[in-house]
Amino acid sequence: MSFRNRMTDVAMKSLNASHRALVAVSGGRVGWSIGSVTVVELHTVGRTTGKRRATMLNSPVHDHGRYCLVASKGGDDRHPQWYLNLLANPDVELSVRDKTMPMRARRATAEERAELWPAIVKSYHGYAEYQKKTTREIPVVICEPREAG
Repeated sequence: MSFRNRMTDVAMKSLNASHRALVAVSGGRVGWSIGSVTVVELHTVGRTTGKRRATMLNSPVHDHGRYCLVASKGGDDRHPQWYLNLLANPDVELSVRDKTMPMRARRATAEERAELWPAIVKSYHGYAEYQKKTTREIPVVICEPREAG
């Protein structure tokens, strides 16, 4: 692994831990939005460990119980681990403020991504810059409600 990749991973883990701490210390009053963008906590199962994993993420587009996530990893050339985990096991949970919901995650189709991408970039212009930094197409993930159990 290159030095740049290691530094990206360390920075992402540190930001995530800091964000989770902010939510905890504030009793959930702070940290569930960044500007007008909703923040969610995604719970996945590790594809190699089988352990439950949690990641704080922006959901720049959401409606009718459907939440969209952007697997940008800041424009890194590698997919984020949470994305690889949900590809292996698409049954996830999303926490939004004090509510946790069972969801099924899937990669948006090319047509869905083309429709969603302008709204995603409008909510946070950084996503357009991230896409320019990498040769991979940044995946958009759609999380939809599923029955508990």
